[in-house]
Formats: sequence, structure tokens, C-alpha cells
Amino acid sequence: MSAAAVEGPYTHGHRSLTLLEQADQLMEQLPGHRVEILGGVLTVTPPPDPAHAKGLSRLRRPFIAAGLDGGETEVLEGLGLWLPDGPEDFAIPDLSVVDADFQDHVIQFECVDPASFRMVLEITSGNYANDLRKKVAAYGAARVPVYVILDRKHNRLHVLTEPIEDGYGSHRIHVAGEKVTLPESIGGEVTLDVAQVLEDARRRSPREA
Repeated sequence: MSAAAVEGPYTHGHRSLTLLEQADQLMEQLPGHRVEILGGVLTVTPPPDPAHAKGLSRLRRPFIAAGLDGGETEVLEGLGLWLPDGPEDFAIPDLSVVDADFQDHVIQFECVDPASFRMVLEITSGNYANDLRKKVAAYGAARVPVYVILDRKHNRLHVLTEPIEDGYGSHRIHVAGEKVTLPESIGGEVTLDVAQVLEDARRRSPREA
């Protein structure tokens, strides 16, 4: 299922709602959906498909095994990240590695200062263009050190590092058969088996279920 831009107008009495107020309204109306504001555009993504949910659950394991979930860092799903490239922009990565004191750095709308993030990870669904383009620019501008994308459409794993104003200076693409060790800057040694993480998140036909 794909993410969709949402257009108003939304009003409260005679006053137009801000984007954040619209986002809050949509979150109440569409429980389970992911609501984000990217580049000043309100975007809604349906709940994850079963393979996405399984793949994300499995992806947490190597980060936990590396000791990143507790102590100096936490491994979290669905934590809001406040984006500096717009007055009301924010994203909700599938998975994040953040500093342990992240709760002391909430900026607005329960979203955390990007300086608290050591890594963000997305698993693509129908919204793969957002993950591969819009969020590359947004996370790079936010100076998130490492951005990992599990690209289910093209069966690849992307590892982006060296954030710059409109993206990342280093963008490496890995395929099945490779094992990828993520930068130690995330707080520990995490190696991902590309074939395994792709298999864990692979959509299956009803006959395979």
C-alpha cells in the first residue's frame, strides 16, 4: 500500500488548521496509519503489510544483540523525528537508534531533536519513492549520521552516510550474498545479512502462506 499526500482544506470554525493540527486530526481519524509532514506536504501511509511487520521485527534483533537497546542508546520503532527543513515537518522512521536521553530532547508534537538520532531505517512499501528520495534529502538535511533503507521493490539494501544539505555524501547499495557492517558510530557493531533481511520482509503470495 502506498503513501498518499493529503489535501485540505481542514478548518476549525472559521480558521484553517495548521499542518500539525491536520496531522493530529488524521491520527485520530486513522488509527494505525503513519502520518508525516515531508517538505511541507502532509503524507499518510496505511498500516504495514504482514511481511513489513515481520521484517521490521527481525531487523531489531542484530541491534539488540549488539547491546544497543539499553545503556547509552535505545532501539525504537515509530519515534517521531523533527525535521529542520520546514516549519512543521516531521518524519516517523520505521526503526531508530537514538541516544538514551532522547526524551529530554522533544521539540514539538512529541517529535525528538534529530541530534539524538544515530541511525534511522526504513522498509519500503508502496511509498518507496518517499524513502528513496524525499527522506534521503530530509534525513540528510537533519544530519542523521546513518540512513538504512531495505528496498523491497528492487531487492537491495541501501546504506547512506556522511549527511549533507540535500542528502548524503556516501550512498552504498548492497545485494543478496553480501554482509554489511554498519558504521560503529551507531554505538556498536551490527552486521546485516542482505539476503536474510530481504527474505524476512518478502511479501508472499497466498499459496506460500
